[in-house]
Amino acid sequence: MSAARTLLLLGAAALALGFAFDARLPARPLLLPATHADPVQTAAAQPAFATHVGGVDYRIAPAADYDIAGLVVSRHDAEAWWDWIHAASNDHLNVVDLCLIWGANAADGAYEKMSFSSGQFVCYVSSKDASVWRPEYLRSLSNNHLLTDSAAVARRLRGLRVGDQVRLRGQLASYSHDAGFAFTRGTSLTREDTGNGACETLFVRDLEVLRKAPAWPRWLQWLGALLILGGLWRWYAAPHRPR
Repeated sequence: MSAARTLLLLGAAALALGFAFDARLPARPLLLPATHADPVQTAAAQPAFATHVGGVDYRIAPAADYDIAGLVVSRHDAEAWWDWIHAASNDHLNVVDLCLIWGANAADGAYEKMSFSSGQFVCYVSSKDASVWRPEYLRSLSNNHLLTDSAAVARRLRGLRVGDQVRLRGQLASYSHDAGFAFTRGTSLTREDTGNGACETLFVRDLEVLRKAPAWPRWLQWLGALLILGGLWRWYAAPHRPR
């Protein structure tokens, strides 16, 4: 087998393994005790305020102070190429959505029997196991619209990955602007709701990564890509051999 073919096969195998294990959720025993707690919500101490991001003036109206620790099970970046709603809404504050599980869902490992994915403003959950649809597990799961006017915080939020265990502090808030049209998005203030309007909209004041997801699947992806590039280079650089 030629060196080029060997590199291409090794690269394809590394790339496939990297993607297969990337975004795999940690098993229940690997979750930190902090993720077993419910979010803490108290009366808002911050009054309404204004901020300016992306050429748009926003008004933020805090409704409650909020402190949540959980496991990232799905995520959506507002800068994804297929996300058109944020651009159409002049929404530069909501940089990332994180779907989190915590509390009973984390402590009992119900999430291990669930599958998660994210759309532009929603977290989708599916499972063939009827036991995971108990109320205590559903209330321990939420999609969180994360707001920030800080470029540094935005970079950190965009750096979070599925499998990370995180703690977020800030204010549940509604926000609005009048940049060409009247835009308003609110927030849920209870963990008991579901469906449209059940997402928490959190203006992030503090972000702590309690435990990062393993990095080796992404390293394997990079290794696979480099091996494939090396194999292609060897293939085209090899002397032409007429048949």
